[in-house]
Amino acid sequence: MPTLPFPDPVRDLLAQANPAVVSTLRSDGHPVSVATWYLLEDDDRLLVNMDHTRRRLQHLRVDPRITLTVLKDGDWYTHVSIVGQVVEMRDDEGLADIDRLSMRYRDRPYTNRDSPRVSAWIAVDRWHGWGAARTRRPGGGRATGRRTTGRGPP
Repeated sequence: MPTLPFPDPVRDLLAQANPAVVSTLRSDGHPVSVATWYLLEDDDRLLVNMDHTRRRLQHLRVDPRITLTVLKDGDWYTHVSIVGQVVEMRDDEGLADIDRLSMRYRDRPYTNRDSPRVSAWIAVDRWHGWGAARTRRPGGGRATGRRTTGRGPP
């Protein structure tokens, strides 16, 4: 799987307000996946934001490993899956972060002003893309370097 920096086509995909799914691990090791909003920050970390009552916050406090899959709106065959860790988590004072996400996805500030929220930043360990976001090594080979059974060399 490739590491940072993101190539321009992947950065362009992540810069858009696309549908995304985040996965965390429960304390018993089972994955939990939910739809989410995200934002690629200038430092290549990804911002996600949760209501303070969400169970995934407890999961992340125990085990910060996380995945985020971003699907190109209208072409879900094109997607990027990110493997990383939450490296920072803090209360969203004044709901500034959820407002940034809501403006990006809905063109208006977040409407529920009564429930506290928590922001989390994901540091990317590695990623892979598919469809138009599929990465290739110089010379045309797949960036993952994995052999696919029955299909010959990568």
